[in-house]
Amino acid sequence: MKIGIDSYCYHRFFGEVYPDQDKPKQIMTMNDFLDRARTLGVDGVSLESCFFPSFDSAWLADLKAQLDEYKLDRVFAWGHPDGLERGQNQKAFDDMIACIPHAVAIGADVMRVTGSSLMFRHEPHEPQILALAKLFKQAMKVADDYGIKLAVENHIDYTGEEIFHLLELVDSENFGVNFDTGNFLRLLDDPIVAMDRLAPHVLAVHLKDLTVNQQEARPNDWFYFSGVPVGQGLVDNQALADRLSKENFTGFLAVEIDHPHFDWRGREDEAVALSVAGLRKITNSLK
Repeated sequence: MKIGIDSYCYHRFFGEVYPDQDKPKQIMTMNDFLDRARTLGVDGVSLESCFFPSFDSAWLADLKAQLDEYKLDRVFAWGHPDGLERGQNQKAFDDMIACIPHAVAIGADVMRVTGSSLMFRHEPHEPQILALAKLFKQAMKVADDYGIKLAVENHIDYTGEEIFHLLELVDSENFGVNFDTGNFLRLLDDPIVAMDRLAPHVLAVHLKDLTVNQQEARPNDWFYFSGVPVGQGLVDNQALADRLSKENFTGFLAVEIDHPHFDWRGREDEAVALSVAGLRKITNSLK
C-alpha cells in the first residue's frame, strides 16, 4: 500500500496560522512541499487547493510537470475550511465545480471535497445530507465528463453512517470517500466501525493519529484531540489499513497533522517525518 503526505500538515508555513500558534520564520511554496515529499520518499501527495497561489493554466502545468518528474501520485483537495456549508453555499458549489478542470490539469483522478465542517455539526443533520446529496448529484455530472472521482471527507461533521447515507443518495460509482481516520474520533464515532461500513467506497485517505490535548483544550474544543506522529496516539491506524488492504485499496495513505498536540507545537516537520516512518511500518506489515 502506498503512503503520502497532505500539504495541510504545513498550513502554518503556507500562511494559515491558528490563534494559538506562532507565525513561522519562513514560508513554504508548493514546490518546497513537493521537494520535502520527495526527500521523505513518499509515493503521493494530497494538495490543498486553498494554498495554491494561482489557478493559471501555466502554473498548473508547471505543478503537474514537477509531480510527474518526482513520480508522485496526487489528490486535488478542495473544501477547506467549510466546504459547501451543509449544502447552503451556492458560491462554494460554483467554486468546487470550477476546480474540477484544475484537478485534471495537475493530473489527478481523485478530488477530495467537503460538504460541511465542524461549524455546522450541531444543526440537524438530515436536512444537510439531503441538500448535499442534491448538489453532489449535480457535481457528478460534471466530474464524470472530466473523468474525475469525487471523494467526500468526514470533516468533523458527519458520522460514518451519515456519510454512507450520503453515498446512497448520490448513487454514483465515482462518488466515494476521503476517509479521515482522526475526524471520526473527534465526533466520538469509532473509526473502525466507520471503516467497516465505508471501506468499499474509500478513494483517498487522510491518516491522522490523535491524543488528548489537555494542556490547551477543553473537551468541547475541536482540537481537544490533537495531532501526534503516527503510532503515538489513540487511533488504531494499523487496523484501518488492514481493512483497506482487504478491500484492495489502490490509493495512498496521506499523513495529515492539522493541529499539533502541545508537545509537538512548532515541530510539524519532525512529526511528519516520524509519521511517514510509522506509516511505513504499517504498510510493510501488509505485504
